[in-house]
Amino acid sequence: MRWRAGLLLFLLPLAACVTQGEPVATHVDILVIAQRGASSDLPEHTLEAYSLAIDQGADYIEPDLVMTRDGVFVSRHENEISETTDVADRPEFADRRTTKTIGGLEITGWFTEDFTLAELRTLRARERLPQLRPESAEHDGRYAVPTLAEIIALVQRQNRAVGLVPEIKHPGYFASIGLPMEEALATQLADAGYDDDDDPAMIQSFEIAPLARLDILTNLRLVQLIRRSGAPADAPGTSYAHMTTPAGLRAIATYADAIGPDKNWLIPRDENDNLGEPTAVTANAQALGLRVIPYSFRPENYFLPANMRNGEDPAANGLIEREIAEYLRIGIDGFFTDDSEEGVYARYIFERPRIMRELAEERVREGESE
Repeated sequence: MRWRAGLLLFLLPLAACVTQGEPVATHVDILVIAQRGASSDLPEHTLEAYSLAIDQGADYIEPDLVMTRDGVFVSRHENEISETTDVADRPEFADRRTTKTIGGLEITGWFTEDFTLAELRTLRARERLPQLRPESAEHDGRYAVPTLAEIIALVQRQNRAVGLVPEIKHPGYFASIGLPMEEALATQLADAGYDDDDDPAMIQSFEIAPLARLDILTNLRLVQLIRRSGAPADAPGTSYAHMTTPAGLRAIATYADAIGPDKNWLIPRDENDNLGEPTAVTANAQALGLRVIPYSFRPENYFLPANMRNGEDPAANGLIEREIAEYLRIGIDGFFTDDSEEGVYARYIFERPRIMRELAEERVREGESE
């Protein structure tokens, strides 16, 4: 339903007003974060995908950041780029194909750190999940790999506030090859006006030490990402499962402001692949002052619980708004989604009773004061 975002962007400001008097404080605290842009519609991590997500109503956009050989931040899902660009079809770069060990995994392909920015700019983005997103794949070859500077410029020229939630990918690996990320990112964001905890920017990572380092370098809010399994690459003895325990959350609260867990840590699937019972992770984290911002909410049947799918086609869109609603009910502070429009719609439906109640209470107070 591609009409929803425009309608909601029109309605929400009206919902915060009354016929007479001052506006009601009907602010919305639940953040809709466009994961990699409007990535269910266009090839992810392109300026075009970010722009569409903003048009759909996203509060923040989320670029994954890797580095070029010459130390420039660019946005790709991984530093290995054969899935997300046309590099494998470029004979001039055939000799750049190599095998590396990153995060304990041996990976073969083409890597951003082996290209200068000028070379990367000759490549074109492509859809990472073409079997599930064929309409997005029709845009293959049209869009460039964006730099962080271009992404910042995009959000700062909008006519409404739009935030940034960059994720630094494999920071320990990049440091090991002489391209440390933390200070460079803190400096670039500060130069762009993002350096305080109330600025519309947060930094996230699956690793621990880089966030602890950033806690010293910047006052921006920090998000500890938590995978469904395994352990942080820089702390293999500390499992992600442990990080969701009360003790693990207390440790995170010493350096981060939020957690970004795989959504299954909050509401796991049951034996029938439906949503099960909520865990205590959300309440435990919030009791420590941590905001809870799970990932990833995607519209295709392939990613949805069984009872929220629409037919048997894994690529068909199911009832993503119902899935998001279940998580909103347990009190999450925001969520990462590939479909910002449906995310904004789900939030609006969830928040509407409160907004209407505040409007009614304001009208009563105005009547009493006359």
